[in-house]
Amino acid sequence: MTAGTAAGAAGGFGTVLVVDFGAQYAQLIARRVRECEVYSEIVPSSITASEVAARRPAGVILSGGPASVHVDGAPSLDPDIYGLGVPVLGICYGAQLIAEQLGGSVGRNERGEYGRAEMTVAHGGGTLLSDLPASQPVWMSHFDAIVDPPPGAAVTASTATSPVAAFEDRGRGLYGVQFHPEVQHTPHGLQVIERFLRRGCGAGPSWSMDSIIDASVAAVRDQVGEGRAICGLSGGVDSAVAAALVHRAIGDQLACVLVDTGLLRLGEADQVEETFGRHFGIDLVRVDAAEEFFGALAGVTEPETKRKIVGEQFIRAFERARHQVPDASFLVQGTLYPDVIESGATTHSSTIKSHHNVGGLPDDLDFELVEPLRLLFKDEVRAVGAELGLPDEIVHRQPFPGPGLAVRIIGEVTPSAAATLRRADAIVREELRNAGLEREIWQSFAVLPDIRTVGVMGDERTYGRPVVIRAVTSADAMTADWARLPHDVLEAMSSRVIAEVPGVNRVVYDITSKPPATIEWE
Repeated sequence: MTAGTAAGAAGGFGTVLVVDFGAQYAQLIARRVRECEVYSEIVPSSITASEVAARRPAGVILSGGPASVHVDGAPSLDPDIYGLGVPVLGICYGAQLIAEQLGGSVGRNERGEYGRAEMTVAHGGGTLLSDLPASQPVWMSHFDAIVDPPPGAAVTASTATSPVAAFEDRGRGLYGVQFHPEVQHTPHGLQVIERFLRRGCGAGPSWSMDSIIDASVAAVRDQVGEGRAICGLSGGVDSAVAAALVHRAIGDQLACVLVDTGLLRLGEADQVEETFGRHFGIDLVRVDAAEEFFGALAGVTEPETKRKIVGEQFIRAFERARHQVPDASFLVQGTLYPDVIESGATTHSSTIKSHHNVGGLPDDLDFELVEPLRLLFKDEVRAVGAELGLPDEIVHRQPFPGPGLAVRIIGEVTPSAAATLRRADAIVREELRNAGLEREIWQSFAVLPDIRTVGVMGDERTYGRPVVIRAVTSADAMTADWARLPHDVLEAMSSRVIAEVPGVNRVVYDITSKPPATIEWE
């Protein structure tokens, strides 16, 4: 099986490679570049000069990272990359690495520089800082600091603690900033990145919704040819947009399979059938597989095992539906770029979940994968969906995990537990809609823990299950903050859940951000 469409969709764009040195903000750098309408892609620090040359990028950005350039085994960069004639911007650790590798010096401060710092622009600011305020706030996060830039490079900014807060050698295409321009705490940071792209790399705007759709459609047509494809609709945004995009590319060659797992949200299967079967006229096969899913999950409590079981059951359901699409040999998945990164796409990434769309698939999968969204972040996916004409209730639907309610039921997943959670979850989302807060929340849902709690209902002692309400704000799910919901909204949720959902006698609110927690509980 292959991701096929990923390379094709990137074709024709002036790509900027973001080299990941383990920075918590590597993906944010990539997103900021795309906000400037330039395509970006994250690559590991082990990438070689020949590999970079083969990609013919417009520029390279070196991310920050937690290591010190003085520590044995610290991630490095193939020094031949500097000689390719490709402009390079180093951020924090990346800037220190440029200095260290090209004849400058990096020293250890007596104290680190973390958080807000006031930066003074020197010598006109050069390519990146000219015409910006002479004194401006920036966001710092480092202990080591550049003492001397590489020979021939000019210092263009400093702070009280960092004598070389920015440097550049435009003739060699080398740029370095000790601060983090990618974060919102650096007010002029996006302008710095855009100036590197426009002035340093000569990269004009080419990454737009129209270009994304056109390139993706062409890539899908090239991959599928005259073949037929099946797309599994889960009810979420990603699978819906993937289906609409592939349908734009190959029309009636696509058949969608809606697997009613028994783990979808309330009324979701019916809504998906209405949207795609009737509104778009897509060939839609609905499979009632709840009995098989609950049977496979019986007695299973370990989260990763549950994810893998759900992933395999999805594929098996597709395969059982193949008799209705006997000549289908391609499987469409709504894999997103963060899924790829979190599943270990770069050397310094951690595998967060084994069942994103890219994980948990059985070894004997009898389909070739088509992943038209593999290069996109969630906000880009929503924009593509809107451009393709999907209704707002689909495009702006909150993210929903592939394993469905299985990862929100702590412990064994049973039909009764799923029914309880489904009703509680519907109340949580309905009250947010009633309060006009749904668009402000990245995700909101209910969790059913595997514990019992004592309560008093109708003058009788009860021993029921609690429900946890989780609501977070985020831009892309890489980080998330717990939502400060109004107390009256929380009160309405709690009162309704206890009154309307049998077996629940307590409601609590999760006030943990990501990190340290994940958004989902399992």
